[in-house]
This record gives sequence, C-alpha cells and structure tokens, in this order.
Amino acid sequence: MSEYVALPRVLSLRLSPDGTRLVSVVQSLNPDKKSYGTALWEIPLDPEGRPHRLTRSAKGEAGADFTPDGEVLFVSRRPDETVKDEGEEVPALWLLPECGEPRRIAERPGGVTGVHAAGGTIVYSADVLPGDAATEGERRKARKEAGASAILHESYPVRYWDHDLGPGQTRLFAARAGAAPDRLDARDLTPEPGKALELSSFAVTPDGRTVVTTWNVPLAGGMRRSEIVAIDLDADAGAEGVGRRVLAASDTHDFGGPVAVSPDGRYVACTRERHSTEELSTAFELWVIDLETGEGRALGGELFPQDIVWAPSSDAIFFVADHQGRRPIFRVSLDGDGTAVRVTPDNGAYIELCPAADGSVYALRSAVDSPAVPVRVAPDGDVTRLPSPAPELELPGTLTEVSAVAEDGTEIRGWLVLPTGASAENPAPFLLWIHGGPVSSWNDWSWRWNPWIMAEQGYAVLLPDPCLSTGYGQAMIDRGWANWGPVTHADLMAITDECLKLPEIDEQRIAAMGGSFGGYMANWVAGHTDRFQAIVTHASLWNLDQFAGTTDASMYWEREFGRQGHERYARLSPHNSLGEIRTPMLVIHGDKDYRVPIGEGLRLWWDLQRSGVESKFLYFPDENHWVLKPGNAVVWYQTVLAFLAQHVLGEEWARPASLE
Repeated sequence: MSEYVALPRVLSLRLSPDGTRLVSVVQSLNPDKKSYGTALWEIPLDPEGRPHRLTRSAKGEAGADFTPDGEVLFVSRRPDETVKDEGEEVPALWLLPECGEPRRIAERPGGVTGVHAAGGTIVYSADVLPGDAATEGERRKARKEAGASAILHESYPVRYWDHDLGPGQTRLFAARAGAAPDRLDARDLTPEPGKALELSSFAVTPDGRTVVTTWNVPLAGGMRRSEIVAIDLDADAGAEGVGRRVLAASDTHDFGGPVAVSPDGRYVACTRERHSTEELSTAFELWVIDLETGEGRALGGELFPQDIVWAPSSDAIFFVADHQGRRPIFRVSLDGDGTAVRVTPDNGAYIELCPAADGSVYALRSAVDSPAVPVRVAPDGDVTRLPSPAPELELPGTLTEVSAVAEDGTEIRGWLVLPTGASAENPAPFLLWIHGGPVSSWNDWSWRWNPWIMAEQGYAVLLPDPCLSTGYGQAMIDRGWANWGPVTHADLMAITDECLKLPEIDEQRIAAMGGSFGGYMANWVAGHTDRFQAIVTHASLWNLDQFAGTTDASMYWEREFGRQGHERYARLSPHNSLGEIRTPMLVIHGDKDYRVPIGEGLRLWWDLQRSGVESKFLYFPDENHWVLKPGNAVVWYQTVLAFLAQHVLGEEWARPASLE
C-alpha cells in the first residue's frame, strides 16, 4: 500500500506555441511521506527521449502555461531568493525562461490562483478583499492578528467542496509583457465582482486585447446562472462593467468552461448546460460563439464535452467526452453538419489535449487499467506513448467488459476486474463498486477509487454504469432522473447477477461499496436487499431532506428534486429503509466534506447504532469528500480490506495497525 501511494502522478500537459516543448505538472510523495508535492517536468517529443525535472521547491508548482515567447508561467508558494519576503507565503506568479532560474513576476496579498497568456498579454486571477487595494495587505494582517475568521455573506453559496468562500473575491488582472518580464505592472480588470468569478474559466484572445471568461449572475431565491462575457483590455476598468459585454446568457442554461478562443480570434468555444427541472434532466453540449456578434450554435450532438481546444487552423474543435465506458478524443468541424467524429478508437480516457500544427494531438492517456501517461495521437488515431516521469505498472489481474439487460430492455455495461489466478477451481470473492456522480462513468484510472488494490487482495471487482451514467446518450440519464434509487438498484442487480454466473466468481462471497452518489446507492442497496455480506459506504447521502439544505450546491439539488418537503425526498431517502438493513456496514466520512456534509455520516452512524446493525465508523477529521493525504489513504484501504475480510472471507477482525 505504501508503494502505491508513493507512485508519481502526471497531472497536466501543455504544448509550447511553437510546438517544440511539452511541460507537465507531476505530483509525487514529499520526503516526509505525509504529503504530496508538485513539480514541472519537460516531456520529450521523441519517444526515445527522457523526461527531466524543471523545478524543485518545497512548496511545489502548479498551473503551468506558456507565454507566446515560450517561457513557462506557473503558480507557486515558493520563496523568492532575490527579495526579502514578508508576511504569509501565498501563491505568486512565476516565470521560468527556457534557460535560467525561475523568478517571481507578480503577487497579491491573497495569492494568485491561475494564469493564461496570449498576444503579449498575461492575465492572472487572484483572491482580493473588497475595498481599497492599496490597504489590502494591512487589512489582511489586522484581521489575522485580531483572530477574526468570520465571513458575512449576502448571497449564495457560502462554501465549495472543502473550503469556505470569501471574504476575498476572485478578480482578473492583466499586464502587457515583453520577452522575459522582470515584473508585471498589472491592472484590475474586474473591480468588485462579488462572486461572479468564483471557479471561473477564462482565456485570452490571440491578439492579447480581450479576456473571455465565465461570469456568475445571482438570481432570486439563492439560485444563479453562469454567462460568458468578454472584457476589453483597452477599456477603462475604473467603473463597474465598463469594457465588459455579454457573449452568451440564458434563463434556462449555464455557460461554462473550459473557455477556448480560436487561434484566428473569431470564435469562443465553451459548454452549455441545460438547467434541469424535476421532469427535465441535465444536458451538456459544445457551444460555439461568434466573438463579434455573440451568435451561438451547438455542435457535437449528445456528448458531454470536456477539455475543449481548437485546432491550430481554427476550422475544427477537439474535445473529449465519456462514451461507452471510454473517454475518446472527438473532432468536430465548423464547416460540417456539426457531427463529432471519434479520433481515438481504443479504450483510453484522454484529457489535457494539446493540438499541434501537423494535425496530431498531444494528450494524457489513461484508462481503467492505466494511470495517465503522455502520448501523441496521430490524425488517423494512432497513439504513440511518450516518455513519462511515472513508471509503468504491472497490474494484478485482467480487465474484461461485461453487460446485462435491464428490466426495460436497456443494455447495462461495465468493467470487470478479475484478479490473477481466478478460475472455476479458485473462484474470487466479488465486490460491486458503484460510481459517484451520479452523472458520471467508470472509464478512467482512479487514484482514489482504485479497483486494482482490491484485485491484489483477490477480489473480482465490478465497475458498472447504471442509469444516470454518461456516455450512453440522454435517454440513459433520463431513465433515473429524479428517481435515483429504484431504477439504479435494478440496473445494478441485473449486471451483478450476470457477473455472478461466471465460473471465476464465487457467488456466495459478495460485497458492495460506493462513495458519494455511490454511497447513496450503497445505503439504498443495504435497505433493499440482504444478499451482500458487507457494505462499505463513503461520503454518502442518508437523509435527503437533511442533505438538501446543507450541501454546498443546494441549487442544483433543488432543480432535480424540488423544494424540501416534496414527496420525492421521503420516497427516495435511504434512511426510510433503516428498519430493513441487516447487512454489516462500514461508514466512512470526512469532516471537511462540504459536498456531502458530515451530518449525513453522523446521522447514518447513529441510526445504525440505535437499530443494532453491526457497523463501524471510519472518521477523518482532516479530509474532504475524498481522502487525499497519503497516510489517510493507506488507512482507508487497510480498513476497508479488513472489514471485507471479516464479513466476506470469514476472517477475524484485524484492526489496521495504522489506526493504533
């Protein structure tokens, strides 16, 4: 297990403007073995080359991007050796020339959070307190010295994932920069934006004169929508809204990132998300906007686009989307009928697309059976692996595609991990692992939810895509919309039944587990069947009415399920089947989880205790929706395996030594 958490992880990929260099952010275990750090690495374009590390600092580097001149921009908390640093270490903007040492070129009292550059302009985002910018540093210092941590909110939301929103605001700053600038003289493009730029995606036009960004608009009743706006860098930013024009807005849709501007500067590509209702499911599409007129149109069909990038010729867009348990690269032409053409025919899950002038695409390729590695994808879809800072892995089993037919005739497919040595003479115990989302799919390597750890211990692991899964068309999502438990449960049982017919699987030794929505379904399964010998539920929804008003994104929940008190909450809440639970359960929850707040885990644990259900509660005071710290990840896997060994394999409970 320790070897697993110590494996380096390739997180990103960027291609230089001249197409001669690839740079990646790589995460690896710090020397203290208690945390992860990041560094920039150069990836050779030659398959016979060797990657080499570009940066070294205790604080790590992130957010790498190239300037038009080929220098590398990145964000880091590292101290500047050339100046005297005072106060707290917050992320600053750094520049790494092709030859030489990195130097800090911009900072803000609240830290720099992201950067993009084009046309001689560098634009970065930063966290800024409202009020006079000249006194911000003093005000932050006074707030800290006074021990004041309170935040006054006047609009929703107040937190996201695992951190509080505010008191600072995300703002955009822009500076014109020549070759290798020593210091950026940046100006504030977005004075007093409120929460408009929270979690924003932005891009700079090739001429460096305009920033295109997502923009949140608050609505009555705690709701909001997201628009796409263009900010003219030549306009006077002294007054609110000056130089900003709306490119795309709708009362029934959100326009979101990634935002990408075509190389010829004519178009903007983004995503358009349909606002769901209790009857209408969510839907995403690729949306292309004329930068001058604001006229927009959809391309690509029923695919949920991610990682949108333009071909250098500006006549086509590359993107990735979940599709039948994979995440291929697609290409759609602006001049055609809007149909997306699949580029990669394999089982890969691609991300971090970097199109090159010769028609090829550099990317990170992963899969259920492979962590991310840099590759070059030729125009005909042929994939060449490039040298990686991460080692190749030898997996303890094989991956097989499986399917079943649901009650309504829909095909339900998934991946089955079979451990080495599983056979009719030596059948493996079975583990149903339910994905989160719910609008998601099992199609990628997961450092957090890794089935190969279970396979190494001899388990066969089913990774199914039931209703609500992406990559199977809108109808698959519609099947379970606002009706999560019953239809999803039936799909899961149908494909489980098919897998248990295999001679390599022991149908008498079976368990189920899941996290987030998968945890909701684990709880639902526990209350609707006793066929499993153990159930593990992580970051799970238990009492839906309680959850709806405490999650960090209540507005999305309400669109699908209606106002609290609607009959759906009672009908679909797992806690109402508490009296039917007979299966031993392991409950896992992190205190910093704002997506599914700790109250869900505490209430579930208390209800199980009061009802006499055999159960354990693995609690992480310092983790969020996931469990990310290396030591905690080890504890997570060891405890889950010990619980399964007790109830599925019939072994005595062995408390993991790491918990002592």
